[in-house]
Amino acid sequence: MIQADKSFDGNKKVNGRKRQVLTDTCGHIWAAYVHGAGRHDSTVGQELLIRVAGLMPRLKKILVDKGYEGDFEKKAPEILGAKTEISSRPPTQKGFVPIKQRWVVERTFGWLNFFRRLSKDYEHTAISAENMLLLCNCALILNRIP
Repeated sequence: MIQADKSFDGNKKVNGRKRQVLTDTCGHIWAAYVHGAGRHDSTVGQELLIRVAGLMPRLKKILVDKGYEGDFEKKAPEILGAKTEISSRPPTQKGFVPIKQRWVVERTFGWLNFFRRLSKDYEHTAISAENMLLLCNCALILNRIP
């Protein structure tokens, strides 16, 4: 097992790996990146932009949450030519507030939990985990064909 694939995220109290996905509005995965939990979302998210650099010429806007503020927000216009819109809770409200369009990626992660190999971190390497994400995405798409 490669130790660089796993680490500890002190903010979210997660030990192991985190998944980053880039989805369209239908919830289909365009790019996936699995990495050690200790790396910040904003710096790792740039890897997703590089992976889809030539695939999405019509992309104008990327909706992200507050975790992608900073490096990701600065690099997105350079790499893809797309603006980033950060969806966050209004500062006047406290507690849980449904945030517009944020549910699309969360719904995709919910669909992926139906696959046994993705319900827990069973994979030995991050590359294997990425490939399993993409394989399960293909299964979801094929299951929707009437």
